[in-house]
Amino acid sequence: MKTEITFARLPEINLNEIIVHMSDPRVAEHMPLLTGKWDEAVAAKFVATKEERWKHDGLGHWAILSNKRYIGWGGFQKEGNEWDYGLVLKPDSFGLGIRISRLAIDFAVADERIPSVTLLLPPSRKNLGALKRFGAQLAGEVEHAGARFLKYRLETA
Repeated sequence: MKTEITFARLPEINLNEIIVHMSDPRVAEHMPLLTGKWDEAVAAKFVATKEERWKHDGLGHWAILSNKRYIGWGGFQKEGNEWDYGLVLKPDSFGLGIRISRLAIDFAVADERIPSVTLLLPPSRKNLGALKRFGAQLAGEVEHAGARFLKYRLETA
């Protein structure tokens, strides 16, 4: 069966699915900013915050679906003057990351608002071959919310 990847808005997803997803220790392993317990209030605030980015910037994070089943979230968020791309998948869907990222990068290339994309990855991430295949270049190290990240840039224009 072919896997169909589609994007939806986060409010369309049952909060419990997001709670279970974000509570999985395999997800938290490479997310230094993911701290604390996820419950309905935390998940609702997360979704509201991501929806606010859509209202403010006209773009934001999507819920990602595989054959209409929620498998994670990701997309673009404006950070200062830059568009940052993030992707957080459920562990059983980690293997779809490159395919989903290709769809997202193709979206960015087609959107004139996005001349480049930044990606912040924790130093714990060692398998970075896909970034190089996409053409992303290391732009240095940055601190964000008290954590250290490797910053990559991908020109889309």
